[in-house]
Amino acid sequence: MKRELDPHLHSLPESSNAAATASSSNIGKAKMRWEDDTQQQDGGVDELLAVLGYQVRSSDMAEVAQKLELLEDLMGNAQGDGLSHLASDTVHYNPSDLSTWLQSMLSELHPPPPNQFDPMVPPAAGARAPPVSLDDSFLGQADSSTITSIDFDPQNSNNNPRRGVFEESSTSDYDLKAIPGKALYSQPQSQSQSQSHSHSHSHSRNSQIESPSSKRLKPSSGSGSNPENYFSGSSCIGGGGLTVPSDSTRPVVLIDSQENGIRLVHALLACAEAVQQNNLNLAEALVKQIGFLAVSQAGAMRKVATYFAEALARRIYRVYPQNPIDHSLSDILQMHFYETCPYLKFAHFTANQAILEAFEGKTRVHVIDFSMNQGIQWPALMQALALRPGGPPAFRLTGIGPPAPDNSDHLQEVGWKLAQLAETINVEFEYRGFVANSLADLDASMLELRPSEVESVAVNSVFELHKLLARPGAIEKVLSVVKQMKPDIVTVVEQEANHNGPVFVDRFTESLHYYSTMFDSLEGSASSNDKVMSEVYLGKQICNVVACEGLDRVERHETTTQWRGRMGSAGFAPVHLGSNAFKQASMLLALFAGGDGYRVEENNGCLMLGWHTRPLIATSAWQLAASSAALVH
Repeated sequence: MKRELDPHLHSLPESSNAAATASSSNIGKAKMRWEDDTQQQDGGVDELLAVLGYQVRSSDMAEVAQKLELLEDLMGNAQGDGLSHLASDTVHYNPSDLSTWLQSMLSELHPPPPNQFDPMVPPAAGARAPPVSLDDSFLGQADSSTITSIDFDPQNSNNNPRRGVFEESSTSDYDLKAIPGKALYSQPQSQSQSQSHSHSHSHSRNSQIESPSSKRLKPSSGSGSNPENYFSGSSCIGGGGLTVPSDSTRPVVLIDSQENGIRLVHALLACAEAVQQNNLNLAEALVKQIGFLAVSQAGAMRKVATYFAEALARRIYRVYPQNPIDHSLSDILQMHFYETCPYLKFAHFTANQAILEAFEGKTRVHVIDFSMNQGIQWPALMQALALRPGGPPAFRLTGIGPPAPDNSDHLQEVGWKLAQLAETINVEFEYRGFVANSLADLDASMLELRPSEVESVAVNSVFELHKLLARPGAIEKVLSVVKQMKPDIVTVVEQEANHNGPVFVDRFTESLHYYSTMFDSLEGSASSNDKVMSEVYLGKQICNVVACEGLDRVERHETTTQWRGRMGSAGFAPVHLGSNAFKQASMLLALFAGGDGYRVEENNGCLMLGWHTRPLIATSAWQLAASSAALVH
């Protein structure tokens, strides 16, 4: 029989939770486990609870285990009317003093009148506690009521990762959200004869918990709450702790998932820090708590926490994905991602706009695509070229992609489909596909380039260049080859995030922030199937960022500022995308589900698409710098 006494007890390690339901023969075993896990002297603060923000002495844990067992026995033997006073008000107890709290609960459940049973005093010979029963039925999930936004503070995370890592904020619409979750258990409503018993003890309980050392105390009464907070037609007690439906006398105890949401984020950060310090025992215990705390959340927060917990577990147990670069699956998932949200549409549209402007007045044009995939970017450009005044130019396309797992020539199949479209819209079309395991394997001589006076060249890369950063010198080699192509323009679309830092905790914190925002933006998707597949698409990226290292960690996203430095060092100068592209991109978003929540912004000539105020992807355009162009020619 399992009961949830207080939401803060979730943060106890499994050894403490097990003590609540263990028999008396297991008390010594629970005590030994606590002492082994903490590895501290008596009187020291328990390490596992400390990283979650609670100060509990290791020496107290044996006494806590005994009181938990007594409390379990009392609740299992108490009559229904013996618990009614607990429903009269709600208190969020501070678990930093578990021993005192348990003593208080024991006293409330069965106060020690004169000459009667005292749960904390051994009974006299032949004395027996009165038998009682408890309804232990589980209820369904409650509706969500409030949202707490949590802003990451990387500086505070670096300086003191155990406190002040996040601050609650009402101004952020896109950060991690703690959403109220499920009802845990119900208690039978007491008979009227126990009401006076409840009032006689409520004052003593409130006076006991209102101490200056309490961390989070929310004493409240059962009147005057908003009925829409949890259930329709019910009155809410305590703003999240206890709900009493108006059509029933059965109170419901809910997890305070706002509190759990904050603790979940702290647990994620603490686990990442333990992994970085190679404290795998602590990391293993924390990753189990993360999975447990994630259950109390709903929507994006629950999903993103689950993916990060899986990635941390893979890193802790060294169970890495067998094939971190499964291109065929990635292509399928990317197609669902394309349909679910506007990020890829924005990437293709802004890149095509820059290429179209660079090709103005040209009679022969050549696009070299580093991210061919299914070729979904190019029909729109071909149609735009077909409508150009004076007729379309001759269009040549070179598509580069990875080999297919079944050795099929899927790039050629893409080329045939584009050729059929070109014939329909009367565009002279030439296509060639190249299969390459890495862009670093390319050489300019393989592409049959023609003189710049004859053919205008554009190079396009969407979410590809960051993968080169796993191999030393690869990005420099590829940019050198691009310079040899003498392009009129180079378009680059990358994630606006820094997931390539040398410090694991910093990389983890940034990726947690980034993907929480990305998952939040998917919540409004109309197609549940596309949404689920898009979440898997992002989940694979999370796993690669967190669990993998070395050559296997290919999702090494960098910010526009970092790419600006790389491109400048390679001899490229930025091309301003212009206000026309900005206006058209904004119109594109307006057509996509009304564009609610999505924002386009211009940053030093680049166009960025984000969710509310957080940029998520960025499109930039480049051309050969004057000095580099002179050297190439």
